[in-house]
Order: sequence, then C-alpha cells, then structure tokens
Amino acid sequence: MKRAGPPDPVRHQSTIMEALGISPAGGGLYSQVVQRMLSAAEVVGLENDYQMILARPKNEIVVHFPVLMDDGDHRMFTGYRIQHNDALGPFKGGLRFAPLMSQDDLGGLALLMMLKCALLRLPFGGAAGGVICDPHVLSRDELKRVVRRFATAIAHHIGPDYDIPGPDVGADTQVMAWFSDTAAQLTPDRSRQGMRPIVTGKPVELGGAAGRDIAVGTGFIHMLRDALPDFNQKLAGLRFSICGFGLVGSQVARLLTAEGAIMVGVLDRRGGIVSDAGIEPEAARERIRIDGALHGVPGTKTVTDEEFFRRPVDLLVIAAGEQIMTRERAEWVEAPLVAELAHAPWTADSDDVLFQRGVDVLPSVLCNAGAVVGSFLEWTQNRTYIPWSPVEFDRQIEQSMVLASRRMKLAKMRFECDWRTAAYAAAVEHLGRVYALRGVFP
Repeated sequence: MKRAGPPDPVRHQSTIMEALGISPAGGGLYSQVVQRMLSAAEVVGLENDYQMILARPKNEIVVHFPVLMDDGDHRMFTGYRIQHNDALGPFKGGLRFAPLMSQDDLGGLALLMMLKCALLRLPFGGAAGGVICDPHVLSRDELKRVVRRFATAIAHHIGPDYDIPGPDVGADTQVMAWFSDTAAQLTPDRSRQGMRPIVTGKPVELGGAAGRDIAVGTGFIHMLRDALPDFNQKLAGLRFSICGFGLVGSQVARLLTAEGAIMVGVLDRRGGIVSDAGIEPEAARERIRIDGALHGVPGTKTVTDEEFFRRPVDLLVIAAGEQIMTRERAEWVEAPLVAELAHAPWTADSDDVLFQRGVDVLPSVLCNAGAVVGSFLEWTQNRTYIPWSPVEFDRQIEQSMVLASRRMKLAKMRFECDWRTAAYAAAVEHLGRVYALRGVFP
C-alpha cells in the first residue's frame, strides 16, 4: 500500500486562512499549527464553519506594566494571555517567563493545547501566556515582583472556572506559588481559599499534587510503552539519544534508563556528547552543574550537531525549544523514530522531510501531555479537597496517556496518514462532535 502523507497544506485550508487573515507564508508557529490542524480537519470532513472557529483564538490579551527593579528604577514589561478555545471547558495552558517570546508563538501553543486536551478528552480548552523577561538575569526579588505584577494585570481574565494557568518555561513551583498567592489576595476574604485551583503546578504545601512535577516524564513513559510495539521495539535495551537536556530532557533520560533503555547521545546548547557504551543521566547533569558544559563526562566523546543527528539510534527524543528541528537537521536524522517532548520543535519543511525519508514522528500533542493530565488531577484535587495518592495519581496518568495513544493509532489506520495528522484528527473530530451538539450561538 502506498504510504499516505500529510494532506496538502495549500489546498482548501488556504481559503480559510485567507478569510481569517492568516498568512501561510509567514512561517510563524501559529500559522504552521493552523495549517496542520486544518489539514486534519479536512481528513475528518469537519464543516468549514467549525474549521474557521477552531483556527482563531477567542481572546488575545496584551498587558504592559511597570516593575520596580533592585536599583530603584522602574522597567516596563509586556505580558500575554492567549485564550484560544473553551468549547470543552475552561481555558488551560502554561505561563512562560522567557526573553524570546512572541504573540504568534503563544498563539500556536494555545492552539496546540486545545488539540491536546481534546485528544486526551480532558474538560479544558487551550491557552498560553507569559512575560517577556530573562529570569536568569533578574534577581529573585525582581522576578517575584514581575510575577506578582503580571498576575495582578491579568487577574480579571482568569479564574478556577474560566482560565487555569500552569507552569511552562521559566516557571517553577515557586513562580506558581507567587502567582497563586497574588490572585488570591485580589479575591474577597470569604472566597480566598476557593482560589487554590486558579493555577496548577503549585508546591504540594499549597495544594499541588504529588507527582505533578514529573508528570511529563511519567506520561511519556506510559505512552511510549504502549506505542513501541507498533515499531517492533520495547523499552528494555532501546538505544536513544536526546536533544535538549534541561529539566524535562534530563528527567525523561533518567526514567528511560530506569526502564532499561540506553542513552547513547546528548545534545543541548552546551554541546553534544556520545558513547556506544551508554551515558548515565546523572553523570551528565553533574558535569553541567560543575562547569556548565557537557564535555568531560567519562567515557564520552564530543560531537557536532550533525554528528549527533547522524548517529544511528532506535529513538531520537527532542526536548529542546520550539522549531529546533530545521530542514537541515531533518536531513541528518538517522533514527527511524522521533518523539517530540518539546511543545512544537518542528517546522513545516522539516516535518515534510522526515515524512518523505520514512521517519516516524510521535507528536508533542501526545508525548508531553502527561503534564496537562497532572494539572487536571491537581485541579480536581483542589476542587474536591480529596488528595490523590501517588499510586492513584500515576494510574490516572497512565490510563489517560494509553487511551490517547490508542485514539491516535486508530485515527492513523482509519485515515492512512502520518502520526501528527492522526493525533490532530482524533482531537478535531471530537471537537467537531461537541460543536455539532452545542451549535454555534446565536
């Protein structure tokens, strides 16, 4: 049987994008995700009206606010909250505190979150937001003031039943604690305790769920265990390399090696290393902690970007930033299977190249979905005041990830398409049924 590829992104959906004023030639993350979403919508036969609704964010909030710096001067900051769609439930999505951020990027991430929640069948819509800043150059007090001032600026646009932010790049449990406390202080005393579910990713002491901090990794392992038999692979003995070795990348490396997989390559902004005998994740993290670089890990050798990607492995994990997989790197990839842990590490041309070369790509909309499942569990814990045990928390994540994986597999068989289109199709088809039942007001 001839292998079916992604539907032509210029065909019918170009008319919809033109009607909405979205340029397919812009190359930005938002337009790329819209194109692939509309391709999946064509595959499932979604009505044009619904396609247009799903392609545009419902609200785009931009705020500018001053923050007092340690030197006594005030500095202006810009923050965003993109609320894409709430057909399934309250908006849900991460907050970023990063220097490289745009409204277009956040629009793409909000759309991806909508698709992710639909694929997982979670009662959430999609959103994304954050502040343009560099937490690494801000003092702790300066970052705290930025977070609190941003929370104040968007407080009337969020809420436990309307929009529930969670952590993303540059936002740890401490950041979410500051944000949550600020939102609570803006609420009348009698309702203040009911504000716990306004954000997720909080410290356990403030209502966070035990296990939420590693939900990305545990969710990925559960999904991968279910998916690998389709590629005649299993976790034990799997040889993998990982691009991006920050918090998520190193976490997943530890979990994979604990399952018997062997890490043979690591690449991030500090360089790349490889070893046929395997690399211990903790040794790599320790080397980074000591001198901020990967080189020097015992038993490894330093490699270039090209050498890293050209190295044959069973699985290549992409845990770096958005659009890190360029066309050139896609040409270098020697792994038969790629898994996207980063939110949107692909570009349209790299996606096409990998497909044409026969490389299977498990999309981020599923691979990193453990985080939003964990956030859902934290949200329900805060609303019911009944905590999840660690065992039950993990069981719920496993169930959600495996069922979503199987929805994607079923869509791939039904529509004879690539994995990304299959995941998006399973999500869009669910959203289409919801709109068909609800109708469009008025």
